[in-house]
Amino acid sequence: MPNPFHFYTRLNLTELLGRKATNLAELLEGLKTVPGSSIYYHTHRFLQQHHFLSPEPPNDFAYWVSNILQEEKLGEQLAAVDIIQFKKIRDLRDKFISIIEGYLKKNPVMREAPGEAEFHFMKSVTFIIPTQYTANNLAEFLQAIKKISILSMYFHIFEARLRLEKGDNDFSNWLEDELKENELAKVISNLDPYTQTLESLRQKIIYLMEKRLNAQNK
Repeated sequence: MPNPFHFYTRLNLTELLGRKATNLAELLEGLKTVPGSSIYYHTHRFLQQHHFLSPEPPNDFAYWVSNILQEEKLGEQLAAVDIIQFKKIRDLRDKFISIIEGYLKKNPVMREAPGEAEFHFMKSVTFIIPTQYTANNLAEFLQAIKKISILSMYFHIFEARLRLEKGDNDFSNWLEDELKENELAKVISNLDPYTQTLESLRQKIIYLMEKRLNAQNK
């Protein structure tokens, strides 16, 4: 008997860490020492605030470097980091650190942020809340997917994969581990959540599950 899937949702608060950067050296030091939740916030802030929009999330580090420090070449390198390729926050952090360290070796003269345009490190504080939905099989899971909120989708797709360092979304993990639906789990895992809306992603998952259930019933 498989363990049931429990659907959760989340609420987020943004917290100032009391740490700021006025130049690249201070940004680099902050990247090395702030908690992983801060790296997550500054790379996923767009998705957290705009759940229905589809463009890839902007990178706060790249934005500040390009638009405030006017280091456009470095900003382009930071903006080019494909966050979907990283399964762990620490690996994403190391990528940013490596890029900035490499740039500073070639460009040791640093510009200072003007006025009050410092980079302020922030982090996301997440409160996880259980919903009324659970599933014991694929049919029940399908019905729940149709009803859960976008925030619940976000939690199980994004937070589980990267911030919680599970390496994959909760849906695929459960389908593979508990229902042994390996093929379906793999197809859902390969859906790119960064280039489409969460509602569009929900509809694709529903389609895939309905197709699988119809095949089982034949």
